[in-house]
Amino acid sequence: MENEISNKPLRAPFPWFGGKSRAADLIWSRFGDIANYVEPFAGSLAVLLSRPHSPRTETINDLDCFVANFWRAVQSAPDEVAQWADGPVNEADLHARHRWLLAQLPTHRMRMEHEADYFDAKIAGWWVWGLCLWIGTGWCRQRGHGCPPDSTLPASPPTQLPHLGDAGMGVHRKIPHLGDAGRGVHRKIPHLGDAGRGGLIETFQRLQDRLRRVRVACGDWSRVLGDSVTWRHGTTGILLDPPYADGEMEYAAGGDGVAAECAAWARENGENRQLRIALCGLEGEHDIPGWECVPWKARGGYGSQRADGGNINRHRERIWFSPHCLRPDKGQLKLI
Repeated sequence: MENEISNKPLRAPFPWFGGKSRAADLIWSRFGDIANYVEPFAGSLAVLLSRPHSPRTETINDLDCFVANFWRAVQSAPDEVAQWADGPVNEADLHARHRWLLAQLPTHRMRMEHEADYFDAKIAGWWVWGLCLWIGTGWCRQRGHGCPPDSTLPASPPTQLPHLGDAGMGVHRKIPHLGDAGRGVHRKIPHLGDAGRGGLIETFQRLQDRLRRVRVACGDWSRVLGDSVTWRHGTTGILLDPPYADGEMEYAAGGDGVAAECAAWARENGENRQLRIALCGLEGEHDIPGWECVPWKARGGYGSQRADGGNINRHRERIWFSPHCLRPDKGQLKLI
């Protein structure tokens, strides 16, 4: 089992709406072996973990302090995170930990944003455990993308009502994922399969090795796009994967304007020869003259389980590449 785990592609041990694992090869073909890589919306780090070259300078950021804390904690204490993440499927625990994690949020977010070496392994372990058991959207979230202001946090998050359609067979009160023989995970986390805690520890240790020198920030996306983080380190690849302006999944943010702000930043900086920018979105969402727009197809996610046969947005995925990205069809494959 140890060899089997070590030979598997490296990826986050949790499901993530909007992940770009299927587009990673496309993105790296346009970035090439860059000196510097910046990911302002980290999420599951699908693209960074799929990098085909030896890591150099790399910076990740996420507004969601649970996400940023997980990556910080795995960098420093993978065994401890594995200890807290290891546990059986239990619906009562799932809801209790959901409430506990939200109660920690104000203080946890403040420390994540102000203490460069702070992390909490218990929060990281319980967060990833619950994320793998929670069906659909809403795990450790109140509203919007990332962490909401303190004022939006209720004293006790409301319990969702039972689903009353389909003869009451389903529940909106987030029953744990019970597929895969009850092992409770969507996109398997090792501790609930046959690997035991040892497999989970090894998975987190592999992530620790890969992320050892990755710089982890927690805050607004624009904080990691200044000159001192980007082109001053050399040719820089920037993956802008904001919540989409529309769509049918949790990753769609609606009218909060983040996608438009990212597009505006991309337009302003696209002519910088030191920058290779990839901007993700849906068909028609952005219009940037001179940029290459490439379609790709994402996984269906929970939308693919709908009665009408699937989530059409998975066919509308697009990535816009700035003018100084490489073009493999033109023989540009090396760092310039």
